[in-house]
Amino acid sequence: MQRRTFLSLLALPAIAQFLQACGSDSGSQNNVNNGAGRSSLRGLAPHTTAGPTDAAQASTAINAFAQDLFDRLVAVDPTANLVFSPASIAVALTMTAVGARGTTVAEMNSVLHIENDGTIDRSINGVATALSNANRTRDNSADGGTGTSSVQLTIANSLWGQSGLSFEQAFLDVLSSEYDAALELVDYRTDPEAARAAINEWVNTQTHERIPELLAKGTITSDARLTLVNAIYLKANWDTAFDPTLTVDAPFHAPAGDVSVKMMHTERDLAYAEGTDWQAVNIPYVFGVLAFTVAVGDGTLPTGDEVFAALAERPVDLGMPRFDIGTSINLTDVLAGMGMPTAFTDRADFSGITQTEPLAIGAVIHQANITVDEVGTEAAAATAVVMVGTSAPVDPPVTVTVDRPFTFWLRETTTGTIVFMGRVNDPTTGR
Repeated sequence: MQRRTFLSLLALPAIAQFLQACGSDSGSQNNVNNGAGRSSLRGLAPHTTAGPTDAAQASTAINAFAQDLFDRLVAVDPTANLVFSPASIAVALTMTAVGARGTTVAEMNSVLHIENDGTIDRSINGVATALSNANRTRDNSADGGTGTSSVQLTIANSLWGQSGLSFEQAFLDVLSSEYDAALELVDYRTDPEAARAAINEWVNTQTHERIPELLAKGTITSDARLTLVNAIYLKANWDTAFDPTLTVDAPFHAPAGDVSVKMMHTERDLAYAEGTDWQAVNIPYVFGVLAFTVAVGDGTLPTGDEVFAALAERPVDLGMPRFDIGTSINLTDVLAGMGMPTAFTDRADFSGITQTEPLAIGAVIHQANITVDEVGTEAAAATAVVMVGTSAPVDPPVTVTVDRPFTFWLRETTTGTIVFMGRVNDPTTGR
């Protein structure tokens, strides 16, 4: 079975794909009213939940893709802040690859580090399950505290297709069974703005209003035929909150010169790693299901794999700035440069989606943001693929002061999947 091998999903992101054509015999599909004045098509295969043990392939692929993409994006603007969700982008592209064939899917698989296209969709399903399992709430009064601590982590997928077009049954079945995605019917031909508004509204709702407009005006045109969307939302308390009375104004050595930031402080046992010219620390969220890892230093910083393998618990005196950053980027040129150019040309083969018109990816749009403070973290991400036709307890505390540009990774701990990743060059530059 000729198909792609893709990667994984999460977050805090959405995906849209616009296919300039669609069509071919779709077989019989479930046609239902979605309650919003539109009809929906759903594959005949019901959604089944994979177990977290199925997630290994997708998690490994996503994390490898994360480092490759991070290197490319940092090179675009080395002094800018950056946040993105490799999980969201991977899910979007993986859903697209379900309908890719030939050279198109081979290139996509290579970029996404997918080794087995026969099991990747089930593996991504497993990552989604692991992310969903992170959700929980604790009443702190039971331990003599106040309020509640919680982790909210949701990932959602949707398809938006041209009304009247026929889609391949196998494509709809995989999207239904592994991605829990139905096809919402819209009319790009006569009212592309209404379709764009509907997609943006869905993303805005899924991301708790952190991404109100994933698709800018002009992104969706009458040539669009299908949009595949993934959205991720995260909100989590730290396992131990930073004491706000210890937050002070402090200098941060940004590329353009020193700026004043709100520097948070804590002193406790944390997983720590170091190299010749860098330090890293791992900060857990409540319940231990998520972790925020930050690496700071002079010169080239280590990769995530280097940091994660070296972490070991020890006393740490940590200073870290609050920050609130966002990134919006068209990934088309970046992905083509990474090794999947065919998908963006008239040589693309997406015949697994439709056989009546040739399709190509017109744009891959990603948006993400993250807010980090004394209480915890809130973040969201969305991706749109637009397709057109054609420990040592006796040691003294080590001091880690994050007072210069730093890299961060936010991971789900049972699979190690990187849900968000980024670079902060200036914490005072907000979204």
